[in-house]
Amino acid sequence: MTVVKSTIPEPARQITGDALQSTLVDLLGLSLIGKQAHWNIVGPRFRSIHLQLDEVVTAARDFSDTVAERAAALGVPPDGRPETIASAFTLPGPKDGWVQDKEVVEVMVEALEGAIGRLRERIEATEKADRVTQDLLITITAELEKQRWMFAAEKV
Repeated sequence: MTVVKSTIPEPARQITGDALQSTLVDLLGLSLIGKQAHWNIVGPRFRSIHLQLDEVVTAARDFSDTVAERAAALGVPPDGRPETIASAFTLPGPKDGWVQDKEVVEVMVEALEGAIGRLRERIEATEKADRVTQDLLITITAELEKQRWMFAAEKV
């Protein structure tokens, strides 16, 4: 079996790999939260929030692929298996069953804030280890902050 070799030194690869794996878990989890809420939202703002949730899901899924490919390019095998996500994911999600539009907004703001806070920590951690990965994390953070703002603007 051929193993992909890293282009960065081992200590930097470890830091970067950890940041990418944690980001992968958060992004895949966010996409699941978004879809769960998308399927179960009810209330007067159903349509607008329903569509906004799809934007979050699309961004999270697209970025998760980019993050996983970045890890692989650095010789770190990404782990997006369901059991990995289930055991490592800690952001809040919607309750079971139908969820009021107001509750969906609250959950999404809280989940996005949590993901953004952790991304900012990873941005700091990768500053010296791998600026290419740091740049990717900055890009993801900018998009999630935009999504958080859009949900926060829905609060009444």
